[in-house]
Amino acid sequence: MRAAGFIVVARDNDDMVAVKQRSGIPLAQASCHTAEVGGYVIEGHVPAQDVLRLLREKPAARGLVLPGMPVGSPGMESPDGRRQPFTVDLLGKDGTMQAYSHH
Repeated sequence: MRAAGFIVVARDNDDMVAVKQRSGIPLAQASCHTAEVGGYVIEGHVPAQDVLRLLREKPAARGLVLPGMPVGSPGMESPDGRRQPFTVDLLGKDGTMQAYSHH
């Protein structure tokens, strides 16, 4: 994210379940990292290009979600270059999900 121009401030929290619930992230879609940017929540290893697109387009949504830790997603690169296909979902304000990008 820093390489994409984001200022990153890390905060440790002992109750990430509460953070995710407060952000409206369904626990079934939870991942290991939760971020806030521009009024949106970003859950998981979401590529910076998707976050930049979200900030440009400004959809009426809670944010972006990438559950799990797919091999090849940002921060989950494999030394041998392996990649799992993955889909980043747009989390609607009503809790619905729709595909936002495919990688």
